[in-house]
Amino acid sequence: MTPRSVTKTAPQKGPGEIVEAALRRGIVLGTLEPGAVLREMDLASQFNCSQGTVREALMRLSEEGLVTRRARRDTHVAPARPDDAGELLRIRHDIECRAAGRVIAARDTALTDDLGDLLQAMRLAALQEDEYALLESDCLFHLRLFEAAAMPVVEPVLQRCLVHSQRFKILNTEPDSRVLLETANRHVAIVDAVKSGDAAALETALSHHISTIVDFGPDVLPLNAKS
Repeated sequence: MTPRSVTKTAPQKGPGEIVEAALRRGIVLGTLEPGAVLREMDLASQFNCSQGTVREALMRLSEEGLVTRRARRDTHVAPARPDDAGELLRIRHDIECRAAGRVIAARDTALTDDLGDLLQAMRLAALQEDEYALLESDCLFHLRLFEAAAMPVVEPVLQRCLVHSQRFKILNTEPDSRVLLETANRHVAIVDAVKSGDAAALETALSHHISTIVDFGPDVLPLNAKS
């Protein structure tokens, strides 16, 4: 889920990127459970690659907070706690909503076309019942939107927020309650607001979208709560 503009063809992945993508998929979808031990030797055997390749992949996943690494110790899949996820969701809400005016000021045909393409990619993934492909396109949609705000230093922060909010939702909701086509279509209001050139409408659409991703329950403050 690396930030990038939409392209028609993706470059071929190297061994480290393949390992990284497979591990990220397992971590986000929960097949690799929080706290699970990830041993370099075992993973090198599983992916038929060198331990150095595995180590590089784990280092990149550590930068996203998806694994925890300690010197001369095993690597573990990161926890998925509501307090962490709640904080990241609040940060995401602030980053995306505050950028609405900058996005509208910089919007062009390329942006609306890219967002439309990514919306269609989400819908296609939903129809194919490919939840992970949907999540990847979802992440790219929000990163492409934020790219128009021209704040590249902030993009990695948003990327972490996106990945962890998606992961927390998956790990804490029943599969039957996640209607994939509804998830895709939740982005329509955002696309419409960009097309209309209405910054206030975009901020409202983003705020509603982010605030309703997952119910954290009474133990976590709502996004609009004042401390």
